[in-house]
Amino acid sequence: MNSRFGDLALKVIGILLMLSALGFAIGKAPDRSLESLVPRWAPPPSDFIELDGLLVHYRDQGPSSDPLPLVLIHGTSASLHTWEGWATELARTRRVISFDLPGFGLTGPNADGDYRDARYVTFVRNLLARLGVGRVIVAGNSLGGEIAWQLALAEPARVAGLVLLDAAGHDFVPESLPLGFRIARIPVLREGMRWVLPRRAVENSVISVYGDPTRVSAALVDRYYELTLRAGNRVALMQRMDQLAPGPVERLPEIQVPTLILWGGKDRLIPPIWGERFHAAIPGSRLVKFPALGHVPQEEDPAATLAALRDWLPEVAR
Repeated sequence: MNSRFGDLALKVIGILLMLSALGFAIGKAPDRSLESLVPRWAPPPSDFIELDGLLVHYRDQGPSSDPLPLVLIHGTSASLHTWEGWATELARTRRVISFDLPGFGLTGPNADGDYRDARYVTFVRNLLARLGVGRVIVAGNSLGGEIAWQLALAEPARVAGLVLLDAAGHDFVPESLPLGFRIARIPVLREGMRWVLPRRAVENSVISVYGDPTRVSAALVDRYYELTLRAGNRVALMQRMDQLAPGPVERLPEIQVPTLILWGGKDRLIPPIWGERFHAAIPGSRLVKFPALGHVPQEEDPAATLAALRDWLPEVAR
C-alpha cells in the first residue's frame, strides 16, 4: 500500500508540475518596450516631454489661449486614455491636459521606486510648470483624485476648481479588490507577476471596477493589458501598493474652491459612502452619483459624467 501511495503521489506531483508549466507558458508575458507600444497607444495628439528623469507621455489638446485649462489625472494602473471620452469633447472649446503618471501607461517607472502621494503631487506641479500652465481646473479619478485634492491644498492659488471622481485618500475598506491589486499585495504571488500575466486576470480586474460588465470590450482589456506590460510598470505597481497610506483628510475643510464630486453607485473598490465623506468635508461641494456606474465613471459612461461636469463648470470663474 505504501508503495502504491508513493507512486500515486509522484504521479499527482508530476501532473501538477506539468499544469504549472503549462500555465506559465500560457500566461508568460515579458516586458514590452516603450518603442513597441507607441504606435498603438500614442498616436497624435500624444507627445512626450522629459521631466524628472522620465519621458512623460502626455496630451495637450484644445485652444492654447484658454485661460483656465482642465487637467485630467488617471488612477492606479490606468493611463491618460481613460479620459478620451471627456478630452475629445472638451477640447472643442477648452484646453485639456492629460498624462500618464509615473509607474503607469507609457511614462514608465521612477528610478528610485518612490510612488508616495507627495511625490506624485510634486510631479504634477513640475509638469504644469514645464508646460507653462497657470491656474487650472483639476479632475482626478481614484489615485488621480487623491493627487488632485492634495494639489489643491498644496497650490491653492493655482487650482481654481476641483473635480473628484471616486477619489482615494480616506482609509477606506474595499468591498471588492481587483485581482491584479490583490496579487500585487501578496509577496509570494506577486514575484511571479514579473514574468506571468494572464490576459484573463487583467480582464477580471477591469470588469470588477465597472458597474456594467457588458461595457468592457476586448479593445479596452487590450489597452489595460498591454500598458501593464510596459517595462517597469509591474514592479512599480507592487511598490505603489507597499507605499499606500491615507491622505491628510483632516485638511479637506481647507479646500475653498468650487468642487464637484462624481461617484459611481456600484463602486466596490471605493464605495459611495466615501463620496459622501468628501462632500461633507469640503465646503460648498456638489455631489452627483451615478447609480449604474462603477469605479471609473468617466470611462464607463463619458456622456453622462461629462454632462454633470458641464452643468457645474459655470461655477468656476475663468
